[in-house]
Amino acid sequence: MEASARDVHLIYFAWVRERVGLSDERLSLPASVRTAGEMIAWLAERGDNYAYALESPSTIRVAVDQLHIEQDEPLGDAREIALFPPMTGG
Repeated sequence: MEASARDVHLIYFAWVRERVGLSDERLSLPASVRTAGEMIAWLAERGDNYAYALESPSTIRVAVDQLHIEQDEPLGDAREIALFPPMTGG
């Protein structure tokens, strides 16, 4: 049985949001997009604003259902995916 596309709620933070031009959106991810890194690559192909926001994928941090994951980790049955730049703090 072939895997089907899945709907997710994407949330963009900080300069990722500014460059994409949206704070959030609902998208249907293709079945071929299995990891956070694959999703970032897929998003970068959606248009110039996405390509600009994701031009340096290694700097993008990902949270799936409010849990931080590495880009090589599977998205699983994610409902909410957040993309944001590295955080600094003190």
